[in-house]
Amino acid sequence: MTEYNPRDLADLVLRPIVTEKATLLLEQNKYVFDVQPKATKPEIKAAIESLFEVKVIGVNTLRPPRKKRRVGRFIGYKPQYKRAIVTLAEGDSIGLFPDV
Repeated sequence: MTEYNPRDLADLVLRPIVTEKATLLLEQNKYVFDVQPKATKPEIKAAIESLFEVKVIGVNTLRPPRKKRRVGRFIGYKPQYKRAIVTLAEGDSIGLFPDV
């Protein structure tokens, strides 16, 4: 197993995603995060385990296609992003809503 620098790992995970689909996945002990597009699955696993002190069973990633946007006659694209769906071990959890 490769050792990762914990300071670099913290920069890979950008934010947790709180959508209707993501909250439905919470019942299956799956959490959704925005991550850096260059992040790999082993790096994401190591980052989540070190940041939240949980055991990660699996990591699924997706990079949806870029959406077109136009301003007047100029056509551009929204930035590329990557999401990771992280499955945690039974009994582990991440407190996304600490005060609720």
